[in-house]
Amino acid sequence: MGSLSKASVVLLSLVSLISLALLANGIGANWGTQCSHRLPPEVVVRMLRANGIQKVKLFDAEYDTLKALGKSGIEVMVGIPNDMLSTIAGSMKAADRWVSQNVSTHLNNNNVNIRYVAVGNEPFLATYNGTFLKTTFPALQNIQAALIKAGVANQVKVTVPLNADVYGSSNSLPSGGDFRADIHDYVIQIVKLLSENGAPFTINIYPFISLYIDSNFPVEYAFFDGNSSPLNDGGTSYYNMFDANHDTLVWALQKNGFANLPIIVGEIGWPTDGDRNANIDYARRFNQGFMTHIAGGKGTPMRPGPIDAYLFSLIDEDAKSIQPGAFERHWGVFYFDGTPKYNLNLGTTNSGLVPATGVQKLEQKWCIFKPNAKLDDPQVAPTVSYACALGDCTSLGYGSSCGNLDAQGNISYAYNNYYQINNQHDSACKFSGLATVTRSDPSTGTCRFNIQIQPYYGGAAKRLISIQKGLCLILCVFIVLWTNQ
Repeated sequence: MGSLSKASVVLLSLVSLISLALLANGIGANWGTQCSHRLPPEVVVRMLRANGIQKVKLFDAEYDTLKALGKSGIEVMVGIPNDMLSTIAGSMKAADRWVSQNVSTHLNNNNVNIRYVAVGNEPFLATYNGTFLKTTFPALQNIQAALIKAGVANQVKVTVPLNADVYGSSNSLPSGGDFRADIHDYVIQIVKLLSENGAPFTINIYPFISLYIDSNFPVEYAFFDGNSSPLNDGGTSYYNMFDANHDTLVWALQKNGFANLPIIVGEIGWPTDGDRNANIDYARRFNQGFMTHIAGGKGTPMRPGPIDAYLFSLIDEDAKSIQPGAFERHWGVFYFDGTPKYNLNLGTTNSGLVPATGVQKLEQKWCIFKPNAKLDDPQVAPTVSYACALGDCTSLGYGSSCGNLDAQGNISYAYNNYYQINNQHDSACKFSGLATVTRSDPSTGTCRFNIQIQPYYGGAAKRLISIQKGLCLILCVFIVLWTNQ
């Protein structure tokens, strides 16, 4: 072979390696499980693989979830909830035990591809009023030490997913970026440890939240279509909020001496319900725009190159806190039952999203307000309040998918949601005699009256049931033997 051919081979090899690197970078997804009825982990893992999603970020280290991810090849970020930070911060033994049970066991015995441990989840969020300020870094230190002790620190890296409110800009431009003065030293402690251990800085960026809290926020700037007026920062033009926000962090890191620290976008997405700006059209536009924006590996003006990101989120969670807003339960690109909400090309398959398979639903029946019941019945208000307090009525708000229902429709929606969450038990469709069960689907327009999926009993519950059955069998044998004496 001539020298030109060798050069061609080398060039082709480099192109292949670059292509593989971009492919391996792939899109990730946040898999939350705050649901009244969660999809079985095996079903979710099949769905992840069918959609070519190569990375998942978890908010805990639930055994069944991790076991289901074994041998899947999917990269995993396991999470330590904020309420565990104090325990781990105060005890090296607790950190060692956590790593042994939730990292080492799954790496060695279950072939789970754990790559990161997320220590806390947005622990410096301003609304927490400093609750976790003094425990996050010590917990991070102890988990890092535990990973080293376990011999897995080269494979598994620590990180702390932080909200974008940990930094700001002195001049409303990315170049004015720095960490918030009141938490500056706490953040730098974390950044230094991450840098020393080859670990990434994880940030959650939400243009939707900016739009939600500020009615004057320029809507087009939230998206990636290039329709908004660009922000000019010393000759650099920013056409969307994501790039500007991301680079505000890059400037903040650079100003503090950590210009090359890797960045992971831990959460990014758009909800589909629970607010007038949370709808399927906007969600599709945002998520598809983001996928297209990062597909070429161009990056941002301050950080050219592939972006490591996790969509928020995979599946709706109807038991999440709605303190931040009713939209919190509707971030999924899939509904609670694994059905895609809209056509979204992740660049991993030849088509759009692939639905979950093997999902078992409850019967085709709904609980509704009796047609002959009176709207002025004094029991209507308390029964609806009860149903919504113990169910999920976030789709009934102004501008939401069920916001145009009439009074009867609102009552029926509330009753049905409670009925489905309670597995269609007859007692869950009483409501002081105001409700009845129907086989006719009351869904209308954009408003879906859901039928819930079959309840999933995880490994711990199955083991408990098995133990209970065993004890019953022993008791029955004992009774038989005793009565025959």
